[in-house]
Amino acid sequence: MSENPENLDDEAPVEDMSTVPADEPADVVAPVEAEAGADDVPAPDAATPSEEPEPVAEEPGAEPVAEEPAAEPVAEEPAAEPAAAGEVSEEEIEVDETPRAKPAIPGMDLVPDIVTDGDEFMDAEARARAEAEAEEAALRAAAEDGEAETQPIADAAIDLAAGARYTATGKRKTAVARVILKPGTGTYSINGRSLEEFFPRETLQRIIRQPLETVGYESRMDVVARMHGGGVSAQSGALRHGISRALIAADPNLRGELKRRGFLTRDPRVKERKKAGLKKARKRPQFSKR
Repeated sequence: MSENPENLDDEAPVEDMSTVPADEPADVVAPVEAEAGADDVPAPDAATPSEEPEPVAEEPGAEPVAEEPAAEPVAEEPAAEPAAAGEVSEEEIEVDETPRAKPAIPGMDLVPDIVTDGDEFMDAEARARAEAEAEEAALRAAAEDGEAETQPIADAAIDLAAGARYTATGKRKTAVARVILKPGTGTYSINGRSLEEFFPRETLQRIIRQPLETVGYESRMDVVARMHGGGVSAQSGALRHGISRALIAADPNLRGELKRRGFLTRDPRVKERKKAGLKKARKRPQFSKR
């Protein structure tokens, strides 16, 4: 290197100290380092604690380097607390993993009892006939129970004079019977017809004869009645009620025995009236959602 200062501008700046010859004086090298690295920041000393490293600018096209995640600290499980007295720990509870059987539907073994006429439901006439037969069966059972305990009352004292007449009125549902008892041979006249003609059913005939058979006068008194309203079943109940009340008029001492057997109690069961907005007493019109 020549000592001409003009030639220093034409030469490239010295970047490394290792390229400077050892025989060069120190005063020549110093201005070159000051001029070339005036804005450079001195490298931190290895002995001194380093500050946070500055982010390095990534070159375009370079793949990012994935940083290894730091190991997370393992959380220590808390020590199991001793179970209090009387408590069972979760480990000691046995879990029943067997599948539960579905409970049976109650009544699933019952057979539906539906009375049908072939594949169609009964019409109004057949239904009325079935209801009448069911009511007759109930009356027959009641009559048989009454016959089982029917014993003629020995102390009945009824005046059977030639002109004796005992009248009363009996009712059941909408049927009304006006009864006249008089001495006779045990014949029945209902609206001018005989008992067998007016009530062809044997069960209804047995119900009508019960009061006179109870007091023991079934063959010594005649019954004359005028009937209106109701059906045959209601009319038979009304006639029995009227005969029983006429016997009370003939002998008041018979009241206790006749009442005990239920002949003096009017049957209060009647057909329930139709309600406004309903088809019958309680039947509602069919509901249609849409």
